[in-house]
Amino acid sequence: MSEMKTKLRPFKDYPAKHFRWQVDASGRVATITLNRPDKKNPLTFESYEELRDLFTSLKYASDVRAIVLTGAEGNFCSGGDVFEIIEPLTRMAMPDLLAFTRMTGEVVRAMRKCPQIIVAAIDGICAGAGAMLALASDLRLATPQAKTAFLFTRVGLAGADMGACGLLPRVIGQGHAADLLYTGRAMSADEGFAWGFHNRLVPAAELAGAAHDMARSLADGPWFAHGVTKTMFNQEWAMGVDEMIESEAQAQAICMVTGDFRRAFEAFAAKQKPAFEGN
Repeated sequence: MSEMKTKLRPFKDYPAKHFRWQVDASGRVATITLNRPDKKNPLTFESYEELRDLFTSLKYASDVRAIVLTGAEGNFCSGGDVFEIIEPLTRMAMPDLLAFTRMTGEVVRAMRKCPQIIVAAIDGICAGAGAMLALASDLRLATPQAKTAFLFTRVGLAGADMGACGLLPRVIGQGHAADLLYTGRAMSADEGFAWGFHNRLVPAAELAGAAHDMARSLADGPWFAHGVTKTMFNQEWAMGVDEMIESEAQAQAICMVTGDFRRAFEAFAAKQKPAFEGN
């Protein structure tokens, strides 16, 4: 336990280089803004790597408890930059290509494994790797103008990218996933909401506030327990029913020895709102 305490550190002043990083006044909610609006916020080799490293290290955060992931000026993310990623990839040998595809997959893996709940705020274009960042998030709010496309086949690649063939069917079903991954067509906001990809549709002017409010609500809640729920979501995909039930029994027993569980009961008994502290 003492070793873990020495590793924890504040992330309020994380020195982001390839996207904007802002922490709200509470210190509990951080916003990652992909910030290349002139190109609809595409990713580069460097931004991929920094996102991977940030999400991997967030398990050591002593302050940030929820994340909002969004894009600047009316678009979420247009995917990998055509001239800074796609063109160089056409000249790479297989070992370098495999290193790249494994690295992009590590971004998704790190997002799924970090204890913070990630709320994607999606407006405008959400395509390719951008669609995968949205998919890897835990919750998704979108505007009616949002268009989400897993367009890998449109550049001659498989729809299987960064875990898409495993993750997308679990969210929207095999048939809808097959439609999007084979055709590369854009999913409208209405389709995304009807299929369960988007948790909520909100007007563009309200998107940032709604995403922050959702993240703040989670950050102010039993965030240790939220992290356990996220872990179980990931682990139970590969379990049978018996393993699921036993695994959840153990996870819930761990939560029952936390101070937050006791605080919730004491607040209920006193007809007050509980103040969760994450321990």
